[in-house]
Amino acid sequence: MHALAKSLIFFSLAVSLHCQGQAPAPQQQRDLDVVPDLPAKQSAPQIPRSYALVVGISKYKNLPVKAQLQYPDRDAADMYSTLISEKAGQFPAEGVHELINEHATLANLKQELETWLPSVTGPNDRVFIYFAGHGFISGGKAYLAPYDVDPAKVASTAYPMDELGQAIGNRIHGKWKVLLTDACHSGAITPEDDTAQVNHSLLDLNSSMFSLTASRDREQSFESPQWGGGHGIFTYYVIQGLQGEADTSGDGVVTADELAEYVHTNVRLATHMLQNPTSDRGSFDPNMVLAFNPGSNGPKNCTGANCAGKLRYGTFVIETNMDDVEVWLDGKSLGIFKKGVPQRFPGLTPGPHTLKGAHQGYEPDGPREEQIYPGQDTTVAVRILIAQRRNHAAQEIFDRGLERYTKGFAANYKVAADDFEQALSIDPSYSQAALYLGRTYHALFEEEKAKDALKKAIEIDPAYLEARLSYAAVLLDTGELDEAIRQLDAVSKQDPTNGMAWYLQSQAFLRKGSYGQAVDAGEQAVKITPANAEAHLWLGEALRRNGQCEPATSQYNNYLSLSNFNSALAGKLNYYVLGSLFGMGTKKRATQQDIWRELRAQAYEGICDCDWMRKSYDDAAIQCHKVLSLVPDDLFANYRLGLVFTEQYNSIGGLALLQEARKYFDAVIAINPDTDEAQRSRKYVANIDSVLARTQP
Repeated sequence: MHALAKSLIFFSLAVSLHCQGQAPAPQQQRDLDVVPDLPAKQSAPQIPRSYALVVGISKYKNLPVKAQLQYPDRDAADMYSTLISEKAGQFPAEGVHELINEHATLANLKQELETWLPSVTGPNDRVFIYFAGHGFISGGKAYLAPYDVDPAKVASTAYPMDELGQAIGNRIHGKWKVLLTDACHSGAITPEDDTAQVNHSLLDLNSSMFSLTASRDREQSFESPQWGGGHGIFTYYVIQGLQGEADTSGDGVVTADELAEYVHTNVRLATHMLQNPTSDRGSFDPNMVLAFNPGSNGPKNCTGANCAGKLRYGTFVIETNMDDVEVWLDGKSLGIFKKGVPQRFPGLTPGPHTLKGAHQGYEPDGPREEQIYPGQDTTVAVRILIAQRRNHAAQEIFDRGLERYTKGFAANYKVAADDFEQALSIDPSYSQAALYLGRTYHALFEEEKAKDALKKAIEIDPAYLEARLSYAAVLLDTGELDEAIRQLDAVSKQDPTNGMAWYLQSQAFLRKGSYGQAVDAGEQAVKITPANAEAHLWLGEALRRNGQCEPATSQYNNYLSLSNFNSALAGKLNYYVLGSLFGMGTKKRATQQDIWRELRAQAYEGICDCDWMRKSYDDAAIQCHKVLSLVPDDLFANYRLGLVFTEQYNSIGGLALLQEARKYFDAVIAINPDTDEAQRSRKYVANIDSVLARTQP
């Protein structure tokens, strides 16, 4: 039987560095497809595959209180959102790794710069590295300060900038390389005493690198709440520039030259020339695309390649009349505002800008146009005054629809959808009716209608986080993972304690194959909502795919314990009620009981797979049989059981084991004959039949 053992071998499945001190008062996927239907002057640029590392450290493990920083973590979080935005960086979310605060250790920094980026980048890629935190000069050398830097041992606990240059120039591949550092000594990365020599050592001369640093050597880099509610001034203007303010040509593209000019001009003016960003002007490709917004026409009142010198930027000073008002400027969220705390947004191009403020439960203020004047502050008051008043007839119809909706099942959903449509037609501002209309269509598998309704709910009330979560769940079910991540990122930015936003992000990153990011999001979800079952499920899935079976099995068991209620109850639960227990974005079948069964089967399947990888074949068989008790037509569990019995036969012999393996391989072929597993199963069946034929009397 040893020959058979060999014949049955299976295929395995497989840098903003900030200084302390008060800032001076200011003076006043993969390759992207061409975007269709652009104006004639906007031909979409060819944006290559893109990767980024974003690092932001506000709180340091070994530094005294007075040396801690306020905003680098927020700087990095907003930089991440800008890079993955379809209206700015257009980076795929799985291609942007974040190291924030305690995650930004020296070991992790080395891993990302010296292992991850070199392993994923190619010669035609775009690479973006951003660092916000402290920097040190020690022994005449410049260093980036990771979270665990020891000021008494800088040389052994910090990251040398010359090693950063070597990594970017020699290890990390790409035709467009971008390095942004915002630090007290960030200028030391290209010391002014011998720029040409340093550039020669930093750069791979066959590649292109755009290096923009927050300040000259020995200058301070300021951070303050007066820039966008709290940012390093350098990063504030970088983000504004990438989001379109630097696009002086009006073609929708932000180039390296445009960003450098915009940031340099505005930072110098805002700090009375105390801080002077520097860039290497000689080494990068002038066609390098840093950001692209296909709907942007560039600065208002300015066209042509030479308009940058004619602009003088202005400032909005925005205040609100109540707490927890979210404000949007030109369609981009500026964050949540507090009453009586004005926030400054300088660096805006002259001309009209669109402003909107919203607070859930109230009529929004705007959208309306406000004018920016060159070199001036414009104070704008956002006033939330009128509580939403529902039309009585619309309210009654909505309540009737909600009662039907909560009963679950397709017949009730169809009637509920009519009610929600009617309520929304009577009161077009009824965001809750739009939300539940979207949820109802989602339950009926009418996904395009569901997305339209949920987008309507968000359009009516941009601060409606529940609508964004529901929209993200539909996007997960339709496979639109990048937009789902953008919606979930918006929710977690406004509500960092929203556990559902985090474990839906974990699911999205898992499905994109970015297992490390999936683990990070899943761990955050479990930390925030330890009693939520699905947070544990998706963390378990992420850990297993990341090769961490022991902690994965623990998370699967946590999920099974937390979801261990009577399955008959699940059959009575509406999909989104079940979603409140487990989460959303996992719907495959029409009934809620099927959802409950599928989720539990998924956990058993994960444990089965881990047992298989540990070669605990008896335990694997037990767990995979549990899967089939819930979902008999689960292809992977049938396939895994076929392999389990094959391995047991290879180890101990016994034709009965072969016959059992054949049964499960046959099931795989019957379930879906077009899969890779079915193709392999046919080969196993042929081998098994050959052995059985030879053993017949």
